[in-house]
Amino acid sequence: MTEEIWIVDDDRGVRFVLAEALRDAGLAVCEFGEVASARAALQQARPALLLTDVRMPGEDGLSLLSELQARGIGPVIVMSAYTDVATTAAAYRAGAVDYLAKPFDLDQAVAAVQRALASVATPAVVAGNVIAPNHALLGESAPMREVFRLIGRVAASDLNVLITGETGTGKELVARALHEESARRGKPFVALNTAAIPSELLESELFGHEAGAFTGATRRHAGRFEQAEGGTLFLDEIGDMPLALQTRLLRVLAGGEFYRVGGRELIRGNVRIVAATHQDLATRVAAGQFRADLMHRLDVVRIELPALRTRRSDIPLLAQHFLAATAQELKLPPKRFSRAALKLIAQRDYPGNVRELENLCRRLTVIAPGAEILPADLGATVAGTSGSGEWTDALREWAVDALAKGDADIHARAREALDQTLLQAALLASDGHRQNAAQALGVGRNTLTRKLGASRTRRR
Repeated sequence: MTEEIWIVDDDRGVRFVLAEALRDAGLAVCEFGEVASARAALQQARPALLLTDVRMPGEDGLSLLSELQARGIGPVIVMSAYTDVATTAAAYRAGAVDYLAKPFDLDQAVAAVQRALASVATPAVVAGNVIAPNHALLGESAPMREVFRLIGRVAASDLNVLITGETGTGKELVARALHEESARRGKPFVALNTAAIPSELLESELFGHEAGAFTGATRRHAGRFEQAEGGTLFLDEIGDMPLALQTRLLRVLAGGEFYRVGGRELIRGNVRIVAATHQDLATRVAAGQFRADLMHRLDVVRIELPALRTRRSDIPLLAQHFLAATAQELKLPPKRFSRAALKLIAQRDYPGNVRELENLCRRLTVIAPGAEILPADLGATVAGTSGSGEWTDALREWAVDALAKGDADIHARAREALDQTLLQAALLASDGHRQNAAQALGVGRNTLTRKLGASRTRRR
């Protein structure tokens, strides 16, 4: 019994296939359908390794994990179909050595078990009963599950992290999740976009300055390193940092000490660095635009965020979330996507990634005329976000769908939707000034007023 692998999962099918795969690998296996039966068995024996699901009827797997850690029994691998940041991080924080996202590849699961059995690493220390916060990161696709797994595993460490990915993929959200799931969560999270600060001011922003250090410096200023003391400093677009400042940053990372600009007082800092870039740092190193030694200091652990087009299955989830969140933020009536509209939205590539999708949903919340967003409502809005500008593709999709369903008055409905979308977009752009909106559209003010009035009458 002492060399057995224990599987605790209420799903009989999962237990069966996983147990068979482990037995084929030459391992002895014992199965349990609930936490209570596994706990009862612990009175007679101890497993060589235990795999447990998270959510089960009665007690969950995390409570069992905590008990095993307290008794020095392990290692433990957690399995779950719920691979959000909070659940993943909670598992690692409680002492799990690995996390398998369901559905998992059986070969990978067997490899994880074999690694855990061979490992002599000490389980992670439990940092108290901390309720994990809700994170803005959303996704159920395989690439995002891997991101959540990495965040959960790395957050509890103090290692520097480099987050890579295209613009708009959510790099700052990952940085915040790393901070909130770490032991530093009670300390400041400070973010600085190094590309947004003029190079001559960036040194002062990072390290602070003394009064009189330069023209306009009338008083002492604490830089971002001091502001983030004990917490996390997020350096966005690190690839754009000037070479001279890269040298100074390297010294700080190596020694944990710095001087304010114009200062003589040596300041020691205790800050975790999380950096991000959309650029290929190795290419910039080869071009002499980025220091290789600084890249290695920052790139201790890398988390690569997938482009939205590579996780298209997440688009409907994200779009509906953004639509609801915008309506709540702006105190507007909630709206919903029709199936056809949601299908069209999920087919786009989004060169601006999640940020572009969020902006699209914000516009739809404001300018779509009805409570249900139809493909016709996407016309002018999608044109503003599409790389090709072919908004007529969305109109064509809507028309084909409407004709297939035998809808009536298709031309009149499409024309009304187009008129209202243009009119409301023009009013939004002109801050509600009708004369300016009419001029921008090339119609008379009376025409604009008449069409708006007709729309309100129809809605009543």
